[in-house]
Amino acid sequence: MQIIDRYIFKQILIATVFIVAILAVLVLLTQSLRYLDLVMNAGASGFSFWLITLLSLPSFLEVILPIGLVAAIMFVYHRLVMDSELFVLKALGFSPLRLARPALILAVFLGIFLFAVMSWLAPYTKSNAIAMRKDIKAQVSSLIFREGIFTEAGKGLTVYMRERDQDGNLLGLVIHDARDPNRTPSTIIAVRGVLVSTLTGHQVLVYDGSRQEFDSHSGVLKRLDFDRYTIDMPETAKVSTSRWQEPDERILQDLIYPKEGERDRSIRRAFRLEVQKRILTPLLVPTLALLALVSVLSGAHDRRGMSRRIISGVAMVIVVEILFLTSYNMAKSSPIGFGLMMMSVLLPALASLALLGKDRLVQWGRIQAQQDSDAVQSSSGGAL
Repeated sequence: MQIIDRYIFKQILIATVFIVAILAVLVLLTQSLRYLDLVMNAGASGFSFWLITLLSLPSFLEVILPIGLVAAIMFVYHRLVMDSELFVLKALGFSPLRLARPALILAVFLGIFLFAVMSWLAPYTKSNAIAMRKDIKAQVSSLIFREGIFTEAGKGLTVYMRERDQDGNLLGLVIHDARDPNRTPSTIIAVRGVLVSTLTGHQVLVYDGSRQEFDSHSGVLKRLDFDRYTIDMPETAKVSTSRWQEPDERILQDLIYPKEGERDRSIRRAFRLEVQKRILTPLLVPTLALLALVSVLSGAHDRRGMSRRIISGVAMVIVVEILFLTSYNMAKSSPIGFGLMMMSVLLPALASLALLGKDRLVQWGRIQAQQDSDAVQSSSGGAL
């Protein structure tokens, strides 16, 4: 790779990483809103909240990675035009296809990376996120206390709550704990409390109350006033791991070689469509990169800007994305959809390569015509 290739490759790579990182943060923020119930209502820990949010991120790389690359290509080549670097390179004999080479190399690498993510990483993380979310919901659902009702939270543990406020605080708590047969049962009365989830299990933190025990042998009532007290809740059973996984939750090997009980025609068709998607979506990365390169490298350039070219490039990228998604939805019900998916990926790529290599093809045609003319003249001179 020459110096100019390394220079352009480095600039596009840095811009792509920066844009993808920004898009990933936006995705994390939007996805975190879906899981706020685990923190606000279910009492899940902050660690669980952020872990589920991060596990959902790889599934969105198939969307944000091509967008980041297209935006980086347009930004870098537009800056080369504004700094007159592109004009100098063209004056030195660099064709549009030659200038596009570093961007295409990066697009191929990112396509391979996206294929690995979609085939193994994204299905694994998505499956774990869904299982973890259901597990937390199942655990917390068994610990929900109803207002004005004595709830049996476990064997020997009874909880009463007068009401729950808007912040999730449990008001007017009475907790009777008789779980340990070797200890005297105790009753805890508190003004308020809150249900929390920790790494070791669920707990109820109670505030401004007292803990009372009655010793039947001595007939003495023992009382302990406290500002804060912690009560461990009983462990709950986890969700069964035998849940049927959707096609997008399975790694590539499980889709190609399904189990004996998953060879129904409709299931095999869904698996085959998912495999086709995981193969064609990474190919969409170089295709969209070629469309962006055509918009910024083909034709004459103006130092005043490339706003029209960039707008046209964005429009072409959007059209191809819409065609790909539409054909993918068609493929769910008709085999014609897969052919349309291939056409929406391959045809724009071939057309873009033809436009980028047009100058070289024209130059090669002129050289061939000149060589044929020289051969004709030499043969005519020899005959004379």
